[in-house]
Formats: sequence, C-alpha cells, structure tokens
Amino acid sequence: MFFLSISPNIEFIIGVICKYIAHYANYKDDSVYPTCHYSTKLSIFRHVQIHIVKIGGAVINEEKDLGTFLVKFAAMPGSKILVHGGGRAATELSKSLGIETKIVDGRRITDQETLGVAVMVYAGLVNKSIVARLQALGVNALGVCGADLDVLRSIKRPVTDIDYGFVGDIAAINGPVLNELLEHERIPVVSPITHDGAGQLLNTNADTIASRIAQTMCEDHEVHLHLCFEKAGVLQYADDDASKLDMLSQEDFVEMLKDKKIHSGMIPKLQNAFEAKVAGVSSVQICSFRTLGKAQSGTSIIL
Repeated sequence: MFFLSISPNIEFIIGVICKYIAHYANYKDDSVYPTCHYSTKLSIFRHVQIHIVKIGGAVINEEKDLGTFLVKFAAMPGSKILVHGGGRAATELSKSLGIETKIVDGRRITDQETLGVAVMVYAGLVNKSIVARLQALGVNALGVCGADLDVLRSIKRPVTDIDYGFVGDIAAINGPVLNELLEHERIPVVSPITHDGAGQLLNTNADTIASRIAQTMCEDHEVHLHLCFEKAGVLQYADDDASKLDMLSQEDFVEMLKDKKIHSGMIPKLQNAFEAKVAGVSSVQICSFRTLGKAQSGTSIIL
C-alpha cells in the first residue's frame, strides 16, 4: 500500500487553505473591492499582544544593518508580523534594464514594466531572503504577498492630478488568516505587493500595509505598531539625530508640515502612523531599527 507523507508545515498550510475556502465558499465577488472586509472575530485567537513591525528599504539595503534588525526582531517575544519595504534593489534592476524610476511625494510611480520589477524584487528576492535569515535565527517565518491566501486586497489608485500607475490602495485585510498563522506560531513576513481580487498585482506602500494590518488586528488584540527605519525617530531637523522628538501630536505634525520640516517619504509614514493611532492601536512608535524593542525609544505618536 502506498502512503503519502506530509510534513507538519505543509499539512498546516493545507489546513488554513481548506478552512478559508470553506468559510468563503458562499462569497460573491461583485467587483466592489473597497467593501470587502474580513472580521478578526472569526478566530478564537483573541486578546493577545501583537507587535506589527515595518522595516524600511534603506535598512534592507545594508547587509549589516539588516542583520542587526533581524536579530532584534527575532528576540521580540510573543506574536508579531513583519512588513518590509523594497530597498534599492528594484531601482538598481530597473536602471540596468533601462526602466526609468519615478517617485512623487515619496511614492513610486509604477508602470507595467516597473510593476514586473517590483514583484520580482519585493515579493521574491527581498521577501525570501528575509524569511531565510529569520529561519536561521529560529523564527518560523512565512513570506507572503497580498495575493497569498488573499491576505491583502487592494484597488488600483484612481487617476487624479497624478497617475500612480499600478499602485494599490488597501481595501481589506484578511484578519482570520493572519490570526490563524499567529495562533500556530507562524510569523508572517509581508511584502508590499497586493492584488485586486481580479488577477492584477499592485505595488503598495509598506507603511500603509503595516498601518492597516495594525488597525484590523486591534479590533480584537492589543496591538503595537513599530515603523522602523535608519533615523532615530521623527527629527526636528532632518540631519540632526539629536533633534529627535520624544512625542509627536497631530497638531505638531500639521505645524511641521507648514514649516516644511517634514517632507518626501516621511509624509505618508506619519499619515499612516496617525491613522493607526486614531483607529485604536495601543501604541505607535517611529524609531531606529537599532532601538527596536527598547522602551521609550524613537518618537511616540499621540493624539
């Protein structure tokens, strides 16, 4: 008699897929993706502390810095989710292929060619390299993009004064699947590639993904959001780490925008940080990857 041996990890993933299909067997796609919502209340995994950590591309660019960050992330106790940016690898590959890189207000313009590069680099090379290094540190990580298990559903950003191309705005976070992974001690490593449910992949801001995951998970959990990058936190003066602000309120944010002390990629980062705090995320911290896990480090977002 022939017996098929299935490893525990494969058996678990098959189980998640089967449960997901069974639950959504009656789901009808009316092409209204923004109304699509998954409640975290479907899982019995509730009322735990979860850390959502986003790491920026500048840290990913530097081998030593990325290693330092991953060691600190691995040492964080309990449930956690890692969201990562892309780093300069996509820009370098685009350049080598003769594809022009365009960025407006800290956000990448993504045409069809650029999307192909982003998917290869973000959901492929960067994501799987991080997963492999976390596995070496004893973290049972699982790399996903938004299309995997339908974790992140988005819609293509409408054209207004700027056409961002194949850029997605988050429409739904699949809380049940994330809960299922965490409940079984799998650590999701999420790349900034989403999908629209109709077969189209989309490039999505990693800060936005981290913020929206935190907002969804805080419905049933105590969630702490950490937006990590190469700076000490939010700086009063961009080139002076000693000018780090311990706290930043919405009122202070508006004033710094008026004075042009905040610009480029820091604008969407802080917008996402405040959206998470308003939604009920327990704490939101913008900090250096070097101080991840330390109390009173970086800049705390307050209302």
